[in-house]
Amino acid sequence: MLPPLTSRKASQLAFDLPHRAATGRDDFLVSAANEAAVAAVDAWPDWPNPVLVLAGEPGSGKSHLADVWRARSGAKLVEAGRLTRETVPDLMQAGALVVEDAPGAALDEVALFHLINLARETGGSILITARAFPAQWNVSLPDLRSRLNASQVVALGDPDDALLRGVLVKLFADRQLAVGEAVISYMVTRMERSFEAARKLVAAIDARALEERVEITRGLAARVMQKELEPDLFGDD
Repeated sequence: MLPPLTSRKASQLAFDLPHRAATGRDDFLVSAANEAAVAAVDAWPDWPNPVLVLAGEPGSGKSHLADVWRARSGAKLVEAGRLTRETVPDLMQAGALVVEDAPGAALDEVALFHLINLARETGGSILITARAFPAQWNVSLPDLRSRLNASQVVALGDPDDALLRGVLVKLFADRQLAVGEAVISYMVTRMERSFEAARKLVAAIDARALEERVEITRGLAARVMQKELEPDLFGDD
């Protein structure tokens, strides 16, 4: 369940305070766009392959699902760009590992190859998050390419209306903001169908509400969408 929502009062000062996103399993919104990824993560430890790759755009829920799996499996976490051959044995000590944002700017291909081999030999599990399918990565090591081609790959797609609506509500809730149905409906029918656009839009509306010390209304959302953000984030009215 989502945490209780708290409306921001007009008398509050316009402080740009950090907010904490809810990342529990019950906070993850499921629709046709991501149900295959959710099912794949939930199937652990009975994965058909020791390596599961979650591919999707920024904000699609890859890291959220990875956090859910870490809590369940006790997995360690490493950014793909920080993976080295020397750290492979230590990283797999827990028997489970999340490799974030693969392939990264400077992937140590030999290290990832050894990591996958170690997981196969020891019965470990590796969850990799990436923006693109492994087949699209610029990997030159043939043995690593073979291992990646054999991995289980699941995509998180662009949000449908139901998911986008839920994502907007959750993004506002993460900022302790309650917004009316009219605001959400106005946004859903006019914005780009992407998680990244939803995140930027909610942040901009929050910032404007803080600046003006007002409640978030349909009119405020309309002004932000029409004047403050990049035109290519939104569809035609």
